[in-house]
Amino acid sequence: MKKNILIALATIGILTSCKNETKDTINKEVSLKEVNVYTHRHYPTDQELFAQFENQTGIKVNVVNASADELMQKMMQEGEQSPADVLITVDAGRLVKATDENLLQPISSETLNTTIPEHLRAENGEWYGLTKRARVLAYAKDRVQPEDLSTYENLANADWKGKILVRSSGNIYNQSLMASIIANNGKEAAKAWAEKVVGNMARNPKGNDRDQIKAVVAGEGDIAIVNTYYIGKLLNSKDPVEVKAGERVGIFFPNQNGRGTHINISGAGVAKYAPNKENAIAFIEYLASKEAQEVFAKANYEYPVNPAVSASPLLQSWGNFKEDTLSLSELGKNNKSAVMLFDVVGWK
Repeated sequence: MKKNILIALATIGILTSCKNETKDTINKEVSLKEVNVYTHRHYPTDQELFAQFENQTGIKVNVVNASADELMQKMMQEGEQSPADVLITVDAGRLVKATDENLLQPISSETLNTTIPEHLRAENGEWYGLTKRARVLAYAKDRVQPEDLSTYENLANADWKGKILVRSSGNIYNQSLMASIIANNGKEAAKAWAEKVVGNMARNPKGNDRDQIKAVVAGEGDIAIVNTYYIGKLLNSKDPVEVKAGERVGIFFPNQNGRGTHINISGAGVAKYAPNKENAIAFIEYLASKEAQEVFAKANYEYPVNPAVSASPLLQSWGNFKEDTLSLSELGKNNKSAVMLFDVVGWK
């Protein structure tokens, strides 16, 4: 009898083990067919690309949309239990911050390393650029001659007193521009530059980049510091007033005889505790592919990071330009210094 009981218990143990193993296998198969994306971007183009990835791979893309700060805070709170596989956000400074907060993990992808230029990705593979935008000067065509423009540094010249429009120092795009000036020229020179730019402002900083362009057209100032894709948005707006604003400004790429125009990116990285790491890598590789980059280039007025893909006809109409090839990791490294210098010089 005792022997029969032992055999029965052993049989139950084996069946339970098999049941658990089957359950684990099923769960693994389910996880192998999905990728969880935390994204700051909110463009229809992105949703289109996510759907194409699903169709081509059978991997379901689950999307969580929020601001970059909200997403990073969510990942920190979730810790090792976070379902996040991929973090997508705009600005290299935020991607460096996510890396510093230990929210991303380094990956090894020959596809990404050969597709994306070195200065547009993290040295250790924590993040990769997906799209580029240049920070340029939008000028009033009827009041400014392009030959009078040259560099970011030239904006400190007294000739531009009361003529410069720019958004606040709290904006990450301005912080990254300042970080690039620190990296290229040093802190003291960057401080002196920022102080003089503040003195040349047409008004206290307010609004987004589109608002700066509209203010140029309204005659509040002559030059606006803006990202290129905002001009594309104005020119393709359904609002005729915005279209007119976009048409009445010229676009100037600074520092063409030197280091080149400051650029920034939107980018992606694999989450530190990604439950679907291989899917996450495949997903980012797809977004960097020629197919996906062509979609990005045509729809969002951003420059592709993949050198094999041409910019959209609109962006090409603005002309080719030399870009600053400073490693974008420097934008994150110098962010705190940029914020501090802005405070010191009174850039509101």
